[in-house]
Amino acid sequence: MNTNQLVKAIKAGVATLALLGLGLPAGVSASEKQVSTAFSMPVQVNGTVTMMDCDNSHGPQVTLDATLVLGGLNVQAIFRNNVKGTHEHVEEFVTSAVVLPEGGTITLPKQPVLGGTGGNPFIWIQFLDGDNNTLTEEIFLGRCVQGLTEVDPGFYTDVIAKANVLLDGCSNNPGPFITVDGGLTLSGLKARFIFRNNDNPVGGPHKATRTAEVVLIPSGTTIKFPKQPVLGGVGGNPWIWIQFVHPDGEPASQEILAGRCVQGSK
Repeated sequence: MNTNQLVKAIKAGVATLALLGLGLPAGVSASEKQVSTAFSMPVQVNGTVTMMDCDNSHGPQVTLDATLVLGGLNVQAIFRNNVKGTHEHVEEFVTSAVVLPEGGTITLPKQPVLGGTGGNPFIWIQFLDGDNNTLTEEIFLGRCVQGLTEVDPGFYTDVIAKANVLLDGCSNNPGPFITVDGGLTLSGLKARFIFRNNDNPVGGPHKATRTAEVVLIPSGTTIKFPKQPVLGGVGGNPWIWIQFVHPDGEPASQEILAGRCVQGSK
């Protein structure tokens, strides 16, 4: 898959996610539930690596200037008039809302690192998650005197999506009103620079290697998404499932039962 295909295919760390509270007017009853799912999200780094002071005996200075391109994520609400499979006929209504727009970016902080294999080394870069699991192979940047190299690797990273689901207006016709908010927790991102005095990564005469790592996104970083209203359409008091889906409609999670709407709420 090439870079353009990966960007189009991008589909929208494990830590506690602080979710926004949902306020209700006085006298209005509603039920609320939290749902969550873990999945692998394709992302892409777009950036350049600047190499300076190549003849420095202590090694060159290397700086990554980049953004992380995220895929979108939608939340889908499925309204049914009974628990699926309990009756021969199930009336169903499906609607969705965008919680993370496709193509959103995170600007990665510039963090210069120093090599340590003498002047003008050969340089590679590799991306890892917050637990040091490798996300990419080593990417050859070239020799220091080349000065500037573009990088645009695509890879998958583990995320956790969590949402508060507020069920309200259960006796309404054509259906209840629900609100979803929450966030996406990332598993972290690091860049590892590898400096060698020859261009053979598997060995060679007089081989010397030094590595240096920088944290680009701390593990547990959360991207919050705003409240999203969704209106049902199968009459009052339906059963409601929540499902996270990628922008192309492919599921990012199984259907998660949020419960039945509460009769009598306004």
